[in-house]
Amino acid sequence: MQTALKIVSLLLAYPSEELHAAMPQVKASVADVAGLAVAQKRLLERLADDVGGLELYDAQERYVFLFDRTRSLSLHLFEHVHGESRDRGQAMVDLLAMYEADGLSIDVKEMPDYLPLFLEYLSIKPEAEAAELLGQTGHILKALRERLEKRQSVYAGAFAVLEALAAGAADPKLVSELLETPDDDPSDLEALDRIWEEEAVTFAGNAGGNDCGPDRLQRQLRAHQRRPDAPAPAPKL
Repeated sequence: MQTALKIVSLLLAYPSEELHAAMPQVKASVADVAGLAVAQKRLLERLADDVGGLELYDAQERYVFLFDRTRSLSLHLFEHVHGESRDRGQAMVDLLAMYEADGLSIDVKEMPDYLPLFLEYLSIKPEAEAAELLGQTGHILKALRERLEKRQSVYAGAFAVLEALAAGAADPKLVSELLETPDDDPSDLEALDRIWEEEAVTFAGNAGGNDCGPDRLQRQLRAHQRRPDAPAPAPKL
């Protein structure tokens, strides 16, 4: 499972020149992954072929259009559950504390809730714990897969594999809440700039003592998206 998570992490990362050139090696490594069904391996191989088969600029442009300029497809997990809420900053502090407690150091430019980074973290955890933590994001993964399938995007396959690796099934109510969020117009750059300016998030300082483990992460990942002035919902345990 850990190898599969690492491979999906690479496939969902921004296709830099180095990563783009390595797609044949990424594809070759899929065949040796234990614990994946043949159909799941085919999904990952297809994605690796697709990304590697595009010109570098085209692969990068598509990635930005999908995941950076379309908020409903954002690969930042807390974007989907906290939105503009001030809770998002604290949630990232807590997630960063989890990484550091397990010896994972990240670049200061990286946001802790970036899905490829989260998957890289899970790839160093014991299999059962990784599956449990991944399962806590199940509603986000399923909502992203469904949105990508509607776009007939090859990236949907990576999320189907993650759903299969996660422990438990996604909560239908939470999935429905996420899918109720309207899609943005990724071609409206002025509107997008306004959104990001309004939602600039910082995170630093105290991570809230010892209450920054998996249980707290679960509560943070299950919170529904809300406005900054909206009352916080009761925790769903």
